[in-house]
Amino acid sequence: MPGRPTLKIAEIFAGIQGEGLRMGRPAVFVRLAGCNLRCSFCDTKSAWRGGRLMTAAAVAAAVKKARRPWSGEWICLTGGEPFTQDFGPLAERLRAERFRIQVETNGTIFKDIPLDWFTVSPKPPDYDAAPEFHARAREVKLVVSRELTLRAVGRVRAAFPASVPVFLQPESNRPESRDRAILLLRRASARGLGDVRLGVQLHRVFGLR
Repeated sequence: MPGRPTLKIAEIFAGIQGEGLRMGRPAVFVRLAGCNLRCSFCDTKSAWRGGRLMTAAAVAAAVKKARRPWSGEWICLTGGEPFTQDFGPLAERLRAERFRIQVETNGTIFKDIPLDWFTVSPKPPDYDAAPEFHARAREVKLVVSRELTLRAVGRVRAAFPASVPVFLQPESNRPESRDRAILLLRRASARGLGDVRLGVQLHRVFGLR
């Protein structure tokens, strides 16, 4: 008997990971609907609510179909905020089929689900992440919006291990957004804040999703 649909899915598509340490690698993106925040700069506001109800089995089948042009092993769970849903059974199923799983999270909700890669992106106004993410994060991303200050960058940098890079991701490709990111990077470097880097969105450069 098939399981009852419990996951709200906004979309599933194949592309390349355009940000962070895994930039340029093929992946299938599973965008879960629902988010506990309402960031003004969010570029996926359509995923805040709604979504199609699907079973873990149906999502896994859609992932296999979507990956055919790329044949990658990585699945990126994104949102919205994935941890607003219980995607544990989906993660278990995908890992059993030898997929590797990355999650992109704002870090405010923690659930102990075995995953391969945590990308944590703290959000305003506090830029706080649950302590459980501090040791699990492989990378941290800060969207460079008007709310992001050097003090906030410093607080986030201090919260995570020194070996975990913090990326400053421009809010958009507009010149003022890029200039603000570069200015923050210069100030972070001058303050000796450690591994803080400038991020880009490679998928937008190549016109991919």
